[in-house]
Amino acid sequence: MSDLAGGTPMPDDHLLGPFVRRFLLEDVVADRNLTLNTQRSYRDSIRLLLHFLHEHHATDPTHVTAAVARGFLAHLQGQRGNTVSTCNQRLAAIHSLFRFIAGQVPELVDHAAQIQGIPLKRTAPPVMDYLDKPEIDALLAVPDRRRPQGQRDYALLLFLYNTGARASEAAESTVGAVSLDSSASVRFLGKGRKTRTCPLWPHTSKILRQLLGERLEGPADALVFRNVRGKPVTRFGIYALVARTVAKAAKTMPSLRQKCVSPHTIRHTTAVHLLRAGVDINTIRAWLGHVSLETTNRYAEIDLEMKAKALDACAVNNPDRTRTWRKDKDLMAFLSSL
Repeated sequence: MSDLAGGTPMPDDHLLGPFVRRFLLEDVVADRNLTLNTQRSYRDSIRLLLHFLHEHHATDPTHVTAAVARGFLAHLQGQRGNTVSTCNQRLAAIHSLFRFIAGQVPELVDHAAQIQGIPLKRTAPPVMDYLDKPEIDALLAVPDRRRPQGQRDYALLLFLYNTGARASEAAESTVGAVSLDSSASVRFLGKGRKTRTCPLWPHTSKILRQLLGERLEGPADALVFRNVRGKPVTRFGIYALVARTVAKAAKTMPSLRQKCVSPHTIRHTTAVHLLRAGVDINTIRAWLGHVSLETTNRYAEIDLEMKAKALDACAVNNPDRTRTWRKDKDLMAFLSSL
């Protein structure tokens, strides 16, 4: 079996197909219980890799070598226009697949190590847009709350701002996870299957109670937010709602035209506003469900930059009123007379 652009191909008696099935069903779902979005990301990454092998190498998928994997990443970035972050996600899936393969077949450890040795590329931290209070108020003022759809839209936007929930978390929120008693709160199952609880403002609790009505006494696994057809809203539907709302709000709040606003922007807004209100950074970390405190600290950096700019704008310029000796004619004349 020939070598494809460097690296050692997998032997014929170890076909990739069975490993892929076991990896996705056993490792990703059963053993690690990864989130549905991660499962789909791994599935799509492997599907793209197999298509690449078929179209560009016309060979069996067992020929996945480190060189072929690098060619695949170059194809994603050059031909498909994927960003570095997306390529890193695809590579992480391939790393995970071959880590699983190495654990199943000891003689493939070296082969898998070559592929796992491909490093992720460094990426610049993404620009973290957030909304000022007048801007978020402009968004909340858009829905026509006299109509059922407007009530739903307002409740969903308010829910996102109150909780800092990801779009997928809001879409998957169930009636049973929402508590609207005296200590109103909502329970999320976030990234890494980690559970967190966020408090709800009294106003948010009131709006959700009006939205849910009799559904509060219904099945606990029923989803909170539904579309106009009574079907569960999707995260794509939430993105579309935010985009429509921003377009309308920009007519009265022009500053919104300068920002790329998504549901995640509202999540950033929640964090920054909590920080400005004096909430402890560790509390914000738990509120948003961050695994690493480093992620939450980015909001503190934004707030420090904001305070520095505000301080600079308020600084008093006190020009030096002392005269430069070179421009003092009387002094120069005195010196010349000596």
